[in-house]
Amino acid sequence: MVWERGKNQPPLPSHVQERAGDSADSGHARLHELGYKQELKRDLSVLSNFAFSFSIISVLTGVTTLYNTGLTYGGPVSLVYGWLIAGFFTLIVGYSMAEICSSYPTSGGLYYWSAKLAGPSWAPFASWITGWFNIVGQWAVTTSIDFSLAQLIQVMILLGTGGKNGGGYEASKYVVIAIHGGILLLHAALNSLTISWLSFFGQIAAAWNVLGVFVLMILIPLVATETATAKFVFTDFNTDNGKGINNKLYIFVLGLLMSQYTLTGYDASAHMTEETKDADKNGPKGIISAIGISIIVGWGYILGITFAVTNIPSLLNPDNDAGGYAIAEIFYQSFKNRYGSGAGGIICLGVVSVAIFFCGMSSITSNSRMVYAFSRDGAMPFSEFWHKVNEHEVPLNAVWLSAVIAFCMALTSLGSLVAFQAMVSIATIGLYIAYALPIFFRVTLARKSFRPGPFTLGRYGVVVGWTAVLWVATISVLFSLPVEYPITKETLNYTPVAVGGLLILTVSSWMVSARHWFKGPVTNIGSS
Repeated sequence: MVWERGKNQPPLPSHVQERAGDSADSGHARLHELGYKQELKRDLSVLSNFAFSFSIISVLTGVTTLYNTGLTYGGPVSLVYGWLIAGFFTLIVGYSMAEICSSYPTSGGLYYWSAKLAGPSWAPFASWITGWFNIVGQWAVTTSIDFSLAQLIQVMILLGTGGKNGGGYEASKYVVIAIHGGILLLHAALNSLTISWLSFFGQIAAAWNVLGVFVLMILIPLVATETATAKFVFTDFNTDNGKGINNKLYIFVLGLLMSQYTLTGYDASAHMTEETKDADKNGPKGIISAIGISIIVGWGYILGITFAVTNIPSLLNPDNDAGGYAIAEIFYQSFKNRYGSGAGGIICLGVVSVAIFFCGMSSITSNSRMVYAFSRDGAMPFSEFWHKVNEHEVPLNAVWLSAVIAFCMALTSLGSLVAFQAMVSIATIGLYIAYALPIFFRVTLARKSFRPGPFTLGRYGVVVGWTAVLWVATISVLFSLPVEYPITKETLNYTPVAVGGLLILTVSSWMVSARHWFKGPVTNIGSS
């Protein structure tokens, strides 16, 4: 990879560089060249840009909330090696996205890239499909993050009042959804602040995630009165899943879900480019560094926690003190067995809760910038309203829309957890499809016409791009497979239904209406 202005690119027009205070900012110059005027405050450094993506990836969030999945499907081997495999291919996807981001540093991100790379005839349709998969996937991510925080808070209350076996308080699904709503309210309020405040919180979030991981990965094994051997951590493969699945490869593949779900959301660096200084350089750096550091930090967290695992069936038992929440049970029992009280474990869960809170906050930030950009191009109902910014250059309406939709998506949990899980499955598969589409257009329709920005993969760009597309195609199939046998309406994996439903809705809306009026990204230079 090379950091340079793309070969054969003409110099930027002189008028592009005339805006007072921005003449030295290559990101602003490139945005103007692409046809957009600066409406958002460009105040983010590369560290702040990285912090948003890193906070959304948040290994404390993904690993903690889906550790049960890894333990169930393969145990330590799936957790330890699955993370490295998913991490490697996620980095491949990230490199391809970073190269495109460098060429097109706009808040629209993926859908804008698809429009430019698919060519004039396909641009509107490519932009429409990519945009809706991206925005719905982002809303699903926010929904799952904040709902998982509400569930963790419920578990902390349960443990703090004596645990399931000690008469602890078990919150109803209505209490959990109320907590979820309260969290979203706080996130929307915080995202109503100026970008300088969000940048500050984002950097705190990044530091909290790193320090939290290191504290927990060292503290928990030290406190635990009984720890696993290195042989167990690196070689034990759990086939006793109670799901009717015995094939080891099949089990391992299902165990990858924890890793791949965690390693999402790094498109935030692209959505924040219009607020990032020198975005054509710093946007790509944000994407790659967020993924790379998350892989390293996340693997350390997985290893540290897994060394405290000695009895998998006990951790997954819904009748244990934490109600079957594996990591909560590990933390709680580690302190209780050594000190006679699990209070220390609850405090450790509090560390995780703060990380999840920051994760959800950053996710709303990313959601709102996508809504702002998509509505700026007229793709959403009432676009004029959603893309407005206030006097502090914050897309306030888009912020609150994202919070309301995330709450509405969670309401499905009141009727059926199966329906809720199907909806949030879009957070992984739907979002990765949105990641893959512009990369696919980059290596096919735009293979010869693509103009790289300062960050370029050079001659390796096509190979890396095809690898990324094939990986997304692979996980889209694998994560649509049944996760339990026999298959019933309660055990059916509804992921293909949810993703297929989204595809049908977006294509049918295009055919019936949008193809007559949506022309893809439109410039706003010269508009009021």
